[in-house]
Amino acid sequence: MSTSFRYTEPLPPKAATGRTAAVYTQLSRDFGIDEPPTFVVLSSAPELLAATWALTRESLIAGPGGRTGKELAALGVSLANKCPFCVDAHTVLLHATGDHAMAERIAKGHRPENVEHARVLDWGKRTRVPGAAFGDGSPPFSREDAPGYLGTVLAFHFINRVVSALLTEKMLPGNLQRFRTVRSLAGRTLARTVRRTAVPGESLPLLDRPDPGEAPAWAGGTPVGVAYAALLRAAMAGASLLTREDQDVVEEVLQDWGGEHPSLALPGVPGRDERPGARLVLLAALAPYRITDEDVAAWRRPEHTDRCLVHLVSYGAFLAVDRIESAFHHDIART
Repeated sequence: MSTSFRYTEPLPPKAATGRTAAVYTQLSRDFGIDEPPTFVVLSSAPELLAATWALTRESLIAGPGGRTGKELAALGVSLANKCPFCVDAHTVLLHATGDHAMAERIAKGHRPENVEHARVLDWGKRTRVPGAAFGDGSPPFSREDAPGYLGTVLAFHFINRVVSALLTEKMLPGNLQRFRTVRSLAGRTLARTVRRTAVPGESLPLLDRPDPGEAPAWAGGTPVGVAYAALLRAAMAGASLLTREDQDVVEEVLQDWGGEHPSLALPGVPGRDERPGARLVLLAALAPYRITDEDVAAWRRPEHTDRCLVHLVSYGAFLAVDRIESAFHHDIART
């Protein structure tokens, strides 16, 4: 039987218990999709699953700012990161907001006709480049809405990378989302959930709560900041799967990363026979769509469970997120 999962075999959601089951219950209610593979793929690490869901929920779904604008920002991120699965998903979710014509214009490679919508999409794309998010000096959203928009783009910079590394590109069986009618119908089935008001903070009891001081300033004391800090803590735990020397290699490459997609030569990325763990982490950060069966096989040993692989990929994904987020503080101060 075909599956969306490339290198892991998550337990069926119906078998979930405890925190994982609670996340699936909230996903069904607030996201409108039962068993979305973008989250199920993280289920072998419940602390990562819960934190990823919390950041998504508290920013995109319950956070400040309109849902259409935040979907456009997430779509811009997904286009910049070359994540076809997430591009298709956000196109469907734009249909769910009721903006069918705009969703189809973007699906065909065109810009939104509305100038403000086009600004948000372009801004989402720019966030891949550290320090470029506010290059024109004015964000396409109010200061009050900043936690919702910033949390959304950071959530999907993380999710895009996990999806590209660990899932296939097919959002629906047979790539049915390629057809306009299917995209529209799928969006309509989600419309009621997407347009419903969600209460902020309801995902926070699912988290290993960070210290209050760990929440970033741009989150403005909202639940978005707690969720971001929880994801940071959960994802960075993956560093323990690398030697200190491998961590140094990874950090050195990422210090010089300017948001570009690496060439086929993968400059700075070690070979799979040399440092297979560091290679996987750097690919997850910079070009997760370039991870191959051989890359995973070179690293994986009997002691490396699905949970280990999910943590290793999440560590790389979050290192890129952290590089992008660190630039926000300087960017916001300039605006």
